[in-house]
Amino acid sequence: MEISTIYLGHTNVKMTRIGLGSMPLSIYGRPTQEDAIKVIHRTLDLGITLIDTADAYCLDENDKNYSEILIYQALQTYPSSAHINNIIIATKGGLIRPGGAWETDLNPSRIRQAIQKSYESLGGQKPIPLWQIHNCPQDNKYTLKEIFQPICEAVELKLIQYVGVSNFNVEQIKEVQTYVDIQSVQNVFNLFKRQAETDGLLNYCENNNLTFLAYSPMGGRRKHKKLNKDKLLIHLGEKYHCSTYCIVLAWILSKSKCIVPIPGASKITSIEDSIKALDIHLDQDDIEQINNHKFI
Repeated sequence: MEISTIYLGHTNVKMTRIGLGSMPLSIYGRPTQEDAIKVIHRTLDLGITLIDTADAYCLDENDKNYSEILIYQALQTYPSSAHINNIIIATKGGLIRPGGAWETDLNPSRIRQAIQKSYESLGGQKPIPLWQIHNCPQDNKYTLKEIFQPICEAVELKLIQYVGVSNFNVEQIKEVQTYVDIQSVQNVFNLFKRQAETDGLLNYCENNNLTFLAYSPMGGRRKHKKLNKDKLLIHLGEKYHCSTYCIVLAWILSKSKCIVPIPGASKITSIEDSIKALDIHLDQDDIEQINNHKFI
């Protein structure tokens, strides 16, 4: 089966239109390392070439970089070395995990250290394929120019190949683009949160050749179970002979040619189900039904 691909931003690097979100493999309730590696290996077997991670995907600060190290180990133990050369690991930095909490820390010195540590955790042999700042500053402690100085340095030092942002709006992205060339924007997008579609962000990405990485496509741990109870999604799942989750992913894919959902998976069956969405093409009437349906 030939998998649908797009270019990462305005580079000549191809990536599959669905990626693996590694958060469920790495935080509280995660599978064993052995089972997690099996999920990653199955992801590669299926032909998926994008794996999303972050240095903060771990239990706490003592466990920092767990996900990146896990992914590197999975790639090193995968039988086909030729295939892993095409894998894009998209990682992020800028969050800390004191006591298991999630906190933003955009101190330029800490960012510099975070990039170096991610580089080492991913093998330390070649640039990080895609490094993204995890959060936009919520205060005036550091300017975007100050925050992106160590990121620009890391590009020059070949610690990072391509740069992206996460949880940024259009105006913030425009400012960042005056400091560094970016290729991706990773923001939440799902049936419960569609702001990227209404605030112009998705259009901006499409018009400026930026890949939009849609995280939490099922709505997260608290929302995703509701999808299996929604009558419209159940009906469409029966019509297209697939799961309600595949319907959701197909709907997200229909939103823009630049969008790439990154569903998380902690089981092999989950990623096997997600990839089926690439073969589902919803009728326009069905897309409109979903658009107009109220998901709570």
